Amino acid sequence: MQTLINTLEDCGYAVDFVQTKDEALAVASSKIVSGMRVGLGGSTSVAEIGLLDSLVKRDDIKLFNQYEKGISMDENIRRRREGMLTDIYVTGTNAITKDGKLVNADGSGNRVAALIFGPKKVIVVVGVNKIVDSLEDGFKRLMDVAATKNVDRMNNIAKSMGKEPRHNLDNIANKFTYIKADEKDRINIILVNEELGY
Repeated sequence: MQTLINTLEDCGYAVDFVQTKDEALAVASSKIVSGMRVGLGGSTSVAEIGLLDSLVKRDDIKLFNQYEKGISMDENIRRRREGMLTDIYVTGTNAITKDGKLVNADGSGNRVAALIFGPKKVIVVVGVNKIVDSLEDGFKRLMDVAATKNVDRMNNIAKSMGKEPRHNLDNIANKFTYIKADEKDRINIILVNEELGY
């Protein structure tokens, strides 16, 4: 693990390695200070450590929460766009390679766009299950594991709302990226020694 941490830091990421979800929540929360504008990318990992719920409850930050129940699609899109111009953006990743690449696919593209450029800082919450050997393994994991589970999740949400399931691999995973850090320490990886997300 130390070799991976060293590689990630050499690539330009800030890295916090923690053992548990609770530690991950504490570390992430400490980086989101009063007065910040905060954007969100779709991430089961962020929800699983309790960070999404924690951010929703805070009244000392401006959170652009596209997941708030009852908002219109126009409002959802507006909040996703606002999230691109925030002080800090919180998300996960589909895979992380041992040579320091973050591998992702998106439907709308807001999450991958924010990783590339826009928010001043980005927090990426990553479980050890996302670590892969190579870029090829990252894209394989993305399609075989992450995208497939996300299709099921989105279709189950639609069914629970009485809507026709419409998600598939073509519209869940149609914007692909792999990146390395550009501006030093802009992307802060919180690497958690547990399995998280898809």
